[in-house]
Amino acid sequence: MKFLVLGYTPSESWDAATADAPTEEALEAFAAYQQFEAELRATGEFVSTEGLGHPATTITVQKEDGRIVVTDGPFAELKEVLASFAVIDVSGVERAKDIVARMVDLMGEPMEIRPIMGDDFA
Repeated sequence: MKFLVLGYTPSESWDAATADAPTEEALEAFAAYQQFEAELRATGEFVSTEGLGHPATTITVQKEDGRIVVTDGPFAELKEVLASFAVIDVSGVERAKDIVARMVDLMGEPMEIRPIMGDDFA
């Protein structure tokens, strides 16, 4: 089964002015995560992962009154923002929980596990 893992970060810790300069703490967490990712690659459970750009670069596309509207920037007041995603391909939800618990332990931030609806979706 494939799962989408969504990683969140506190919005106040992500300053748009310094978005291109990660903190020492962020670099340490990323290094630890890369080691963990190598384990998942070795087991064949890793599919992909990416960090996301700063929320200030967000573009929203929605339908309003029958027309498509494109707007720049984040508009919702959020305590946490979506910061990353990963896709894993594992035997089931219990294995996904085990993996994501380790990710949260390494990164220190909340994550969601969402099943990906595909041929093997159950």
